[in-house]
Amino acid sequence: MYHEPNNQTAKHYQLALGFIAGIGDMLTRQLISYCGSAQGVFRQNKGQLMRIPNIGEVLADSIISSRDGALKAAETEIRKAENTGSQILFYTDDNYPERLKSIANAPTVLYLAGNVDLNNPKILGIVGTRRASDYGRRITEEILQELRPHNCLIVSGLAYGIDIAAHRAALREGLPTVGVMASGLDIIYPAEHQVTAATMRETNGGLLTENRFGCTPDAPRFPARNRIIAGMVDAVLVVEAAASGGALITAEIANSYNKDVFAVPGNVHQKSSEGCNNLIFNNKANLVTSAQHIEYLLNWAATDTPTTRNKQKAKPNFEAHSPEETAVLLKLYEQPEIHIDELSWQTQIQISQLASILLQLELQGLVKALAGKKFALTILT
Repeated sequence: MYHEPNNQTAKHYQLALGFIAGIGDMLTRQLISYCGSAQGVFRQNKGQLMRIPNIGEVLADSIISSRDGALKAAETEIRKAENTGSQILFYTDDNYPERLKSIANAPTVLYLAGNVDLNNPKILGIVGTRRASDYGRRITEEILQELRPHNCLIVSGLAYGIDIAAHRAALREGLPTVGVMASGLDIIYPAEHQVTAATMRETNGGLLTENRFGCTPDAPRFPARNRIIAGMVDAVLVVEAAASGGALITAEIANSYNKDVFAVPGNVHQKSSEGCNNLIFNNKANLVTSAQHIEYLLNWAATDTPTTRNKQKAKPNFEAHSPEETAVLLKLYEQPEIHIDELSWQTQIQISQLASILLQLELQGLVKALAGKKFALTILT
């Protein structure tokens, strides 16, 4: 029997899963779906673990042998966060970005520095070339000046060029802005942007990353960073981009997530405009030249507030159902269709109990089963 260490919180166990070799974000979600919680994973014996899909003998042994070391590593990480005034967000936390939760490969853990609402009613990602022209910087500033009445959250990657221009323009306009990093929170890259990063933290903005403290910005971490930008926003605006590069990767990812993508057209003779012009030509982005286009395409109104938005999209009343049934129905209401494993993860209801709930709701005519172990709410179809 496993003897649990004293003074361990749920956050310790959640974070510790990521320190076990062979367990990534997808497997973390699956383990918690079957075991009920991160702490529940640590309580399983080898036989119980091997009954979970995709957990073989080698991985089960790894989980059991790594438990104490993983918890110690998690404790060290939590202390670093406390010492730097940072937060560690788990997938099930209320302040984890809701938009990101619907992405299959969303990180289970995020590190946040700053006091910022990652679930702002309006969130726009802005990306572009690192070699921004005066035109690119100017159009970025003009669009953000026009977006000021919306108090929208501006998300970018803290890189040279359009990224840093977007962050600085947002700060000037009093808009909250978040830099999604390819490094740990303690390593600002590029170093030249440390002052801007500090200002963002102090003015209702912040820095966000999935990487642990001490992680350097290695090449593979940039595309991974881009998926977070694309996943946590309502739309991605590409201001300037060459024929290939990180901005186009972000646009492609956003399209794969069914997010709106916008692009500012540029001079056909400029290399830095080829990416935007190609996105528009290939119908992979809407052409925009001002904030008015963005407002129209996203149906943003300057007086739009969380209260008015809730009135416009009132949820069905599920009060007659049990708390567990209500949690399932609300998640199905928020998403057109969802896999049972993902639903288990988002509701924190174990698979066995969830299957019974779904069957009851299906018999009541509220839910229907789809191919591939997916489910949908019948009142939306």
